Formats: sequence, C-alpha cells, structure tokens
Amino acid sequence: MNDIFQRMEEIEAQLLHAHTEFGSLKFKIKELLEQNQQLLIENEQLRKVLKRENGYAAVETEQRAAAGPSKEATGSTNGVGEGYDNLARLYHEGFHICNVYYGHLRMEGDCLFCLSFLSK
Repeated sequence: MNDIFQRMEEIEAQLLHAHTEFGSLKFKIKELLEQNQQLLIENEQLRKVLKRENGYAAVETEQRAAAGPSKEATGSTNGVGEGYDNLARLYHEGFHICNVYYGHLRMEGDCLFCLSFLSK
C-alpha cells in the first residue's frame, strides 16, 4: 500500500516539473513571437527607407549631374548640416538616433535622448 502512495507522489512531482517546464516554454515562445513581430515591423520600416533612399539617390544623382561640380570637387565640404538632416530624417521615420538605442525602432513615441541629441 505504501508503494502505491509513494509512486503517486513521484508521478505528482513529475507532473509539477512538466507543468513548470511547459510554463517556461510558453513564456519563451511568447518572447520569441514578440521579438519576431518587432523585427517584422522594423524590417518593413527599413524596406520603406531603402526604397525611398534608392529613389532619392537616383534623383539626387541626376540633380548633381545637372548642377555641375560637387562641393567635394571644389574643396568646400561641410557635412555637418547633411549629417544632421539625415539623423533628423531617421528619427522622424521612427528610428532611434541616440547613443543608447541607436538604430532600433521607436515603439513608444518620442525618445528624450534622441530629442536632446537633435537639439544640440
């Protein structure tokens, strides 16, 4: 009779362990699904940016060819304004530009780090 109760306790312990394992697997799957969804959104944003950049680059190349010699050729380069504009554009497209989260998709509105960086 004691063997039956001992065996029942062992089975119960195994079931509790299996339940714990299922819980942790469920949590890990949830994390992976959330991460996958975030990556899908970020990927789509990057595709839009790339498509826009490729179109923009073609138009810019045509404009540069029509405008004549570039600033680099004449020796008067000032990349600060262009760099700032690129960072501001990336921020407005939904990406972090701060040193804390650089390149990650902004999911929850404005980032104070990015905004302080832009205000410098």
